[in-house]
Amino acid sequence: MKDTDIKRLLVFIPSLFLENFSILETHLTWLCICSGFVTAVSLVLYLVVKPNTSSKRSSLSHKVTRFLKCRVYFLMSCFSFHVIFVLYGAPLIELALETFLFAVILSTFTIVPCLCLLGPNLKAWLRVFSRNGVTSIWENSLQITTISSFVGVWPISCTLGATFGYVAGLVISPLWIYWNRKQLTYKNN
Repeated sequence: MKDTDIKRLLVFIPSLFLENFSILETHLTWLCICSGFVTAVSLVLYLVVKPNTSSKRSSLSHKVTRFLKCRVYFLMSCFSFHVIFVLYGAPLIELALETFLFAVILSTFTIVPCLCLLGPNLKAWLRVFSRNGVTSIWENSLQITTISSFVGVWPISCTLGATFGYVAGLVISPLWIYWNRKQLTYKNN
């Protein structure tokens, strides 16, 4: 395949869903679609699989409180990433919307899965992302996809790199767990 064929294919697929699609003009739409899709899939998988079944705290008030805390954590991560990107040289005024949407998509790839799996429990987050702190296959997968999203940001365009890194993490995670399943011994809580 030639480069022009690949470019036509990359423009053709989204143009089926969006009128007058152009890579440059609909970049913000693409960021919103990716962020919404990943969030929806993460929430659906969490509700279907329920990796942490705790019957102790199943009251409605606890669920509402946890949901609100998760929303606050997500918004804080979006603003924190935005500040970090500006400090690393992203334009403060000219491309503020693009920078913030990049912060949203990176938060979606990294923070939303953590919130779905671990909830708004910072001690659990520190345990999972510290050395040898993983206690389940889910947490191992969480580590790999989160780190892949961050690593993917650097080599190419930030949003494409984060997206490719996240997808690579989703592919690498089950393969790594499968190949290392005999060495993986998880501690019970």
